[in-house]
Amino acid sequence: MHAINVNADCGESFGPWAMGDDAALLPLVASANVACGGHAGDPMVMTHTVRLARSLGVEVGAHPGYPDLQGFGRRVIPMSAEEIRAMLLAQIGALEAIARAEGMKLAYVKPHGALNNLACVDRAVAESVVEAIAAWDRSSILLAPVASQLAKAGEERGLRVAYEVYVDRRYAADGTLVPRSHPDALLHDPAECVAQVARFFAEGGIVTANGSVLRMPFHSLCVHGDSPGAIATARALHGWLEAQGIALAPLAELVGG
Repeated sequence: MHAINVNADCGESFGPWAMGDDAALLPLVASANVACGGHAGDPMVMTHTVRLARSLGVEVGAHPGYPDLQGFGRRVIPMSAEEIRAMLLAQIGALEAIARAEGMKLAYVKPHGALNNLACVDRAVAESVVEAIAAWDRSSILLAPVASQLAKAGEERGLRVAYEVYVDRRYAADGTLVPRSHPDALLHDPAECVAQVARFFAEGGIVTANGSVLRMPFHSLCVHGDSPGAIATARALHGWLEAQGIALAPLAELVGG
């Protein structure tokens, strides 16, 4: 593999409340998943984040989630298919307007948190998410976890789908993420994160917490911007990729049209 995408969640501050360090993180990635005001972010945060990404030549995508500022979008809110569609269109549309005003185009959509997790295992929710994206822009890319119902629904709907794996999360035997409630769900040591990525590359797929291998292609590596060690992890990953001769590339270069 000569090129890979690295994406990071960003723009997750709100008003005077700060989350993450986008200025330090974005120079180390190729794609910025910008919060759209649902789980985090506000109009000014979105504007500043898009502006920063543009100055660094970083691709921008929408990162919509459940409207749950208090829970950071990590709690499931029961919604009908129509409600999910409207919620996603409203959030994507808000960020799209800001991006356009800043001279940028949204390249992809990546659902956030509980919405993303649920769409990975619940086909009905996955289809609701996919229908919203298709209604907005059928040419857009869906960034979805590998081996997920979300990715499958996107493929069947005819969307371009980019498959991602997580740098700083452990995987269960079925290819889903180990729940955050589990004490070993997150990887905090940058060296451990890089070692996991190295195993993914060596095995050509996910290496689960029990050591089994699920071989499948992937286009993107995700670093969670809200993690306390996000910057150190991103730097370690960036250095490892450089040492391996693997270049960073935007999703549009890695996913066929």
